[in-house]
Amino acid sequence: MKKTIAAGVLATASMMPATAESIYDFTVKDRKGNDVTLADYKGKVLLVVNTATRCGFTPQYDELEAIYEKYKDLGFDILDFPCNQFGEQAPGSNEEIHDFCTMNFNIKFPQFGKIEVNGENESPLYTYLKAQKGFEGFDMEDKLGPLLDQMLSKADPDYAKKPSIKWNFTKFLIDCNGKVVKRYEPTHKMNLVDADIKGLLEKK
Repeated sequence: MKKTIAAGVLATASMMPATAESIYDFTVKDRKGNDVTLADYKGKVLLVVNTATRCGFTPQYDELEAIYEKYKDLGFDILDFPCNQFGEQAPGSNEEIHDFCTMNFNIKFPQFGKIEVNGENESPLYTYLKAQKGFEGFDMEDKLGPLLDQMLSKADPDYAKKPSIKWNFTKFLIDCNGKVVKRYEPTHKMNLVDADIKGLLEKK
C-alpha cells in the first residue's frame, strides 16, 4: 500500500513543471485546441473555475459574468475550464458548451477546452492549484452544502482530508503575480468572491 501511495504522489508531481512557481509556468488548450500560455495573463488578478452546463450551480455563470463585467477593465479575468467529471454534467463538445454558455448566460470571459481536474488524466494546472490550496469545507448554510457533504462522505468517509476538487464551480483566486491566494467551494457566496477580487485589485 505504501508503495502504491508513493507511486501516486510521484506520478502527480511529475505532471507539473519541475520548477513551477506560479500559474504562469503552465500552458493550456483553448476551446479550439490551440496552446495558450498562462504567462499571457501576467499582471492580472484571475479567477480559475471548473464549470458544467447541467449542474445545480450552473446559474453561477450569471454571477461570474457580472463580476467579469465589473472588473475586466481594472486588470481582472476569469479562466473557465469545463469539466465532465462530476455527475457527467458537462456533456457535449467544446463548441457546444461555449454556445450554451453564450446563449444562456452571455458570457464573454475566456472559455478553454474541456479538462479533467482529478485523477490520472488531470490537468497539470489543477495539480498545481490543488497543491497550493486544499479543501477547507463547504458552506453548510448553503442548501447544497449538506447534500454535497452527505454524498461525498458516503462515497469516501475521508474525502474532506484530500485536496481533490469536490464538485463543479470550484474557484481559485490568483493574484497579479500568478500566486494562488484563495480557494472557494461552489457553495461559497459569490459576494465574498467579489469582495476578495476587489481587495486584490486595490492592492495592484
